[in-house]
Amino acid sequence: MKIAISGKGGVGKTTMAANLAKLFRNEGFNVYAVDADPDSSLGLALGISEDRLKEIRPVIEMKELMDQQTGGGAIYTLNPAVDHIIDEYSIQLDGIRFLRMGGVKQGGSACYCRENTFLRALVNSLILDNKDIVILDMGAGIEHLTRGTSGGVDLMIVVTEPGRASIQTARIVENLARELGIKDIRFIANKVRTDKEETFIREHFTGKELLGIQRYDEVISDKAMGFGQTPGEADSAELKDLLTRIVHRTHS
Repeated sequence: MKIAISGKGGVGKTTMAANLAKLFRNEGFNVYAVDADPDSSLGLALGISEDRLKEIRPVIEMKELMDQQTGGGAIYTLNPAVDHIIDEYSIQLDGIRFLRMGGVKQGGSACYCRENTFLRALVNSLILDNKDIVILDMGAGIEHLTRGTSGGVDLMIVVTEPGRASIQTARIVENLARELGIKDIRFIANKVRTDKEETFIREHFTGKELLGIQRYDEVISDKAMGFGQTPGEADSAELKDLLTRIVHRTHS
């Protein structure tokens, strides 16, 4: 099963992705955590040191490997064989295998056609059996969806905050995800501080759409800023309860 975490920048996607990876790992799943957001720090949130993260070369920057697998000319194969890359270009920490997809190009540079072909093939190969879970921490907003790199995802979780701009982005992500053929799309409201904000969220999402509401937690906020990552456990009991429902969905 492949689960993508998306949403507007700063809503807490990486926190959700890291904690979900930990919970699946603790349930005995083989977890692949994929950092597909060039601005995120999924590796840090999982407890991987900065020094070790620097040793991982982003997949998207492997030009020679990409050309070898997709063809180096104007015409390139749409189904490159990439299975071996998973083992060669990832690191393992406490039962979670971590990969970095890589960053965005500079303004005015060439298109992403070849890179996206490669990334889609890599993501699609990241599944072996029923005990394998792939968690993708996607880029902020809708960039990754307009490029189609989320194709083949089984569940899209869109994280939002109690604000109109964040909810608008969440709905745009939902619509684009449906165009890509992703049928199971759910929402998590994060950083909710007041009853008024909770009411606002419930006015904009149905009970079926909403996986849960996470109240603002200063401890989680501190961890998101780089203080006290916990590779072994979820960041809070409340967050664990919320995300455990997602874990249990895979057993049903």
